[in-house]
Amino acid sequence: MKLPVIKHLTEFIEANDQDYVIEAVEVLEALTEVPSLKDEELDVIGELISNMYGALEVSKMVKSGTPKKEALNAFMQRVLGSIDK
Repeated sequence: MKLPVIKHLTEFIEANDQDYVIEAVEVLEALTEVPSLKDEELDVIGELISNMYGALEVSKMVKSGTPKKEALNAFMQRVLGSIDK
């Protein structure tokens, strides 16, 4: 996951609507079922999907009243904490 990408997507959600990101995730998830995709291509799609889900999570935290910077930091701490386990 890349924090700058998540931040950018969070700003996109604020300016537009989270439905765009949700629909993009659905399209990317459908693409993962293409049998001719190479592992590298699947890795890129997976990275995009995880960044989009991260942005949706951060956006939800911001909507519940958490300042954006704090929400981004809290999300990344959760991600890093789950990796360390």
